[in-house]
Amino acid sequence: MSLVASQSLGLTLLGDGVPLRNSRRNGEKSKLFLVNRKRPSTRAALVQAKPRDDGAVAIPSPSSKPPVIQYRRADLADDLQAEARALSRAVDASVYSPELIAKKHGSQPLKALRRSVEILSALGGFALKLGIDQRQGKLEVNMKERAGELRRIFTRLGPTFVKLGQGLSTRPDLCPPDYLEELAELQDALPTFPDAEAFACIERELDLSLESIFSSVSPEPIAAASLGQVYKAHLRYSGEVVAVKVQRPGIEEAIGLDFYLIRGVGKLINKYADFITTDVLALIDEFACRVYQELNYVQEAQNARRFKKLYADKADVLVPDIFWDYTSRKVLTMEWVEGTKLNEQVAIESQGLKVLDLVNTGIQCSLRQLLEYGFFHADPHPGNLLATPDGKLAFLDFGMMSETPEEARYAIIGHVVHLVNRDYEAMARDYYALKFLSPDVDVTPIVPALRDFFDDALTYTVSELNFKTLVDGLGAVFYQYPFNVPAYYALILRSLTVLEGLALYADPNFKVLAASYPYFAKRLLTDPNPYLRDALIELLFKDGKFRWNRLENLLQQGSKDRDFSAKEALQPVLKLLLDPNGEELRLLVIKEAVRVSEAIALGTVVDTYNSMPEFLRSLVFSGNGNGPLTMSATELESTLELRDQVSRIWRLLQSSESFDPAILQPIVQVLQQPEARRLGGRVAGGVGQRLAARFLQQLLRATTPSSSPIP
Repeated sequence: MSLVASQSLGLTLLGDGVPLRNSRRNGEKSKLFLVNRKRPSTRAALVQAKPRDDGAVAIPSPSSKPPVIQYRRADLADDLQAEARALSRAVDASVYSPELIAKKHGSQPLKALRRSVEILSALGGFALKLGIDQRQGKLEVNMKERAGELRRIFTRLGPTFVKLGQGLSTRPDLCPPDYLEELAELQDALPTFPDAEAFACIERELDLSLESIFSSVSPEPIAAASLGQVYKAHLRYSGEVVAVKVQRPGIEEAIGLDFYLIRGVGKLINKYADFITTDVLALIDEFACRVYQELNYVQEAQNARRFKKLYADKADVLVPDIFWDYTSRKVLTMEWVEGTKLNEQVAIESQGLKVLDLVNTGIQCSLRQLLEYGFFHADPHPGNLLATPDGKLAFLDFGMMSETPEEARYAIIGHVVHLVNRDYEAMARDYYALKFLSPDVDVTPIVPALRDFFDDALTYTVSELNFKTLVDGLGAVFYQYPFNVPAYYALILRSLTVLEGLALYADPNFKVLAASYPYFAKRLLTDPNPYLRDALIELLFKDGKFRWNRLENLLQQGSKDRDFSAKEALQPVLKLLLDPNGEELRLLVIKEAVRVSEAIALGTVVDTYNSMPEFLRSLVFSGNGNGPLTMSATELESTLELRDQVSRIWRLLQSSESFDPAILQPIVQVLQQPEARRLGGRVAGGVGQRLAARFLQQLLRATTPSSSPIP
């Protein structure tokens, strides 16, 4: 659930929560529940108060001033101490343990039976309909309708099943595409719980009276979701506006019981459903662990802090601050962020902002999350992405985060290279590194499926491929074969699909892969990681020949990334070339360097010849007015194109914002190494031999009457 204020339609929307109209908008007097400071026997007292201009209700200051914690965010030491105090308040936060929930709920058979009946009565009818559809051969025809029914059933069954449905919506290896699409629409739409309980929870968790913390608080929740609800408040000591998320009473008990029952079903599926190749019980445990982490709001606050440290270094990304002294395992107090949900195009553009600019910011930040640091936001739906009035993209709701393993980060980039090269055998082998397949699975049958899909989808180039088409196609392959898609990868696909979907509101032709390619190009050109260096070589060399057009395209795309540096692009390549184990690559580079040097030399001759006056051409070239070179038109055209391509690449390097002639200094230092001098000697020798052979060829052709010089 996100802490986000939307400016459109006079509503305040908070992430996946339910928007609630403020009662004062309907002309009613606002009411506020205050909790008596007498503890432990708290009771709710109804207090009338005059509404403030911003819709919050002022809390009267008590006659004796309550203790107020002076929270100073600018003081790092105080901030760390406040975080430590928050951690101490969450020391008894529950951690998911299958053994503990089995012990707890196994001793309450009647309660478990009642919930089982409730679940079975809801899902049993659905299963019966599926059985009838299969018997009548209408499984495919009715799939869309049945997917909608399942979504509504999950909503009725409550928080655990809402979360479960959202989790299944990211699993293309478990669900057909129609179910993925429908379950992705699941929203946390549960009724609010009493304000008195929420305010009592705040006082109990923070061990402070409500009036000592806030000078005003909204008279009712701004939003409600499955795990809690949110209030807007003003801090008493500073007047800062904050969002206060309070956990729903009894939610941990309810979720624990549900997962106890769901695990029982998972055991049966693993034992008897042979057609399901995925370890269902492991998936349930993994998902339950994530949900339990969401129940600990101090963990969410730490996620937000880490996310801010890693990604808010960019001026166009905003992550709200945490107020640690007012945060515990059931209460989260964050900076209030004003703005507009990213799917509200009209409201965004009315502020002079562009949705596509914001989406591009989101894509670049997401790529850094997924492939650079590995720590990423696992729930980037429109309610968790906010356009601020000053054009920043605010990320909200850090309850569900995930991490990409380091090996997988590089494997994903390599997978893109194989896709560009249409190397489907290598793509299939990538699934071992990505942990999609166990090593004993034969990928041979998978290769034709990949080839059939991508040969049809890649009509033009990878950058023109719609990402949703890619996800749907891969989902179909994953569903047909024994894939076990890791949670992180499923969440990556969901993340980028959501961003592309938001962009399509503004531009129906938007392609997320095209927007992502500059990042991939920059990483391939600048990252010294051995895996990526090999991927770059694989991309640039084919059948012993260097593909200059690929390098030119990489530089064109990479230069579009604001962090691209020509200096970084040159040095790793040279170091790779001079590596003691790089003899095979050096042979290819020497061959190509000779070709380029010859092309530059011959191009200079042609340019010099063309710049001469007519009479001087015949004089210099001994009366041969047909031209300086006796070579075929095709060969000359290819030579000049190579020369021009290399010149364009150099100009691209010069056009880099970070370009400075000083970047050549470290390159010169590298070239002073013994191996570099030997390499240079081999190149010079090759160029000399090539030019000598060319000169001899020119002499022989010039004395042959049948020679056909090029004008």
